[in-house]
Amino acid sequence: MSATDEVILLDLKFSPFGLRVRIALKEKGIAYDYREEDLSNKSSLLLEMNPVHKVIPVLIHNGRPICESLVIVEYIDEVWNDKSPLLPSDPYNRSHARFWADYINKKIYTLATKLWKTKGDAHAEAKKELISSFKLLEAELGDKPYFGGKTFGIPDIALIPFYSWFYTLEKFGNLSMNDEFPKLVTWGERCMKRESVSTSLPNQNETHDFILGLRKKLGIID
Repeated sequence: MSATDEVILLDLKFSPFGLRVRIALKEKGIAYDYREEDLSNKSSLLLEMNPVHKVIPVLIHNGRPICESLVIVEYIDEVWNDKSPLLPSDPYNRSHARFWADYINKKIYTLATKLWKTKGDAHAEAKKELISSFKLLEAELGDKPYFGGKTFGIPDIALIPFYSWFYTLEKFGNLSMNDEFPKLVTWGERCMKRESVSTSLPNQNETHDFILGLRKKLGIID
């Protein structure tokens, strides 16, 4: 990283998407200016830097914005390529890593959010689909330490923010993560030993309290 590089991250503390970017930056040892956004009163900088979707995270590198969490993570990996890579060099393994990161991106947040936002049939369906998705991820992980084998990479970065949701999913989904998905729990504990992860993720109780507050704001009363 050049001494003249300016790196700004527009983000939100509990955003799993923003957490991906924070972890990637720490994996690469990149210093950055963190700016918390209020999504009910979006800053003029956010609206200027992401005029299409108007959401976080946005990485601003030397005045130029990069949007969408996995796009940002790949950008970080390509620009600061003197540190351990987050994507494999082999084309097949790289495409495989991108596939699973994309799967996680499209499935887990949507289903996990439906689980704590809904009741009745919608809740039951969300729980069923989430369990199915986690089972697929367990099978892909297998006995490997990380999704890419011995190397912590983009699929891990895509999923690990949701480790801080595990307690919340247990409470609102009436399930045991350890009983249902022991390999994912062990994987999450292993990832938490990485400084980039442990210093970025809010703890599971803190995340639960945050989501409980959102439920109350939305009028979802048990």
